[in-house]
Amino acid sequence: MGGLDNKCIALLGTRKIEEQVNIIRQLGGTAVHRPAQGTVFFDSSFIGTEIKEMINGSFQWIIFTTGIGIEKLFEIANEMDYEQDLQLALSNMNIAVRGYKAMNSLKSRGLTPIVRDDDGSIAGLIRAFAGHNLKNQSVAVQLYGAPSVELINWLKVQEANYQEIIPYQHISPDKDVLEQLLNEVINKKLDAVSFTSIQQVQFLFKYAKQRNLKYELLSAFENNVIALPIGKVTGNALKEQGVNRMLVPQDERIGSALMTLNKYYKESNVRVN
Repeated sequence: MGGLDNKCIALLGTRKIEEQVNIIRQLGGTAVHRPAQGTVFFDSSFIGTEIKEMINGSFQWIIFTTGIGIEKLFEIANEMDYEQDLQLALSNMNIAVRGYKAMNSLKSRGLTPIVRDDDGSIAGLIRAFAGHNLKNQSVAVQLYGAPSVELINWLKVQEANYQEIIPYQHISPDKDVLEQLLNEVINKKLDAVSFTSIQQVQFLFKYAKQRNLKYELLSAFENNVIALPIGKVTGNALKEQGVNRMLVPQDERIGSALMTLNKYYKESNVRVN
């Protein structure tokens, strides 16, 4: 008997969905896919110039914030026939990284950062810069789909010469999907909702507010539906919206989050944060 017997979990991400569905089925549950994070990837016409600047040594530092952003940079560099040049350029730069996915992407390419966050957050990344002086340093900042006010403001205070690099952009998901998801949560048709990014949290709650249903959404998460963020950063985004009842896995992985949910249902003494 799996802990997810007769449980239905909504998956809001866009990656490794089949893998997640299979895990949930093995644990006795069912899954529905409600993509709540639209993404548009840019090409060389958008960031080709920035890639050339990296290769030409225009930056002393580069800050990576997402694994998918790193992969996209290398993909575009390959299309431009500059992949090896980019690899060499990065090996000669000071690298800072936020998040385990970005760290794993760098590791797979033999690149080692000298600054790494301590908790997966931008605040953690900033803390890790203690002891490094960025004044008048040229810094490339790979952002995740949107400007990071916290990071950019910090770079301004440091008097760094920074340039934003955005390989992709998050766009609003289909309203019909958000409407369906909102109704399913409020009407108790779901047992849990898996959040894998802060954007998914923001889009869902923004839509609920537009529909004047934010109170009902919060009530559902408080009493009936378990919010399942992939990690602390996404969990904090939920808390900022007013969600207090959630399960946060210790190991920030999709599979770990599902196993945490499975354990919660199997053992009544598992703590819900």
